Amino acid sequence: MDTIYIDFTNIGDYEDFYAQLREKLKLPDYFGDNLDALYDSITGFVELPLHIEFVNMSVDQLETFEDLLTTLEDAEDELDDFTFTYYLEQYEDEE
Repeated sequence: MDTIYIDFTNIGDYEDFYAQLREKLKLPDYFGDNLDALYDSITGFVELPLHIEFVNMSVDQLETFEDLLTTLEDAEDELDDFTFTYYLEQYEDEE
C-alpha cells in the first residue's frame, strides 16, 4: 500500500493544500481544486491501495479543513483499499 504524507506545517488554506496534493498524488492538470474532484479522483482515478496521512495539523486547521476531513472519511467508507488518518502537531511541555 502506498502512503502519501501531507505535512500541514506550511498549509494555511485550501490553495496550499491542493498544491501539495497535486504534487504527491501526481494529479492531472485538469484536476479541479475542490472537494468533489478530490472525492472523484480517490474513488475512480488514483491507484489503490492508498493511505493518506495528514501530519502536524493544528487545532485551527481541524476547523478550517473540516469539510476535507469529512470528504476523505466518506471515501474511506466507500472503498476497501483507501485509508486516511490525521495527526495533530505535538508540543513539548515547557517547564
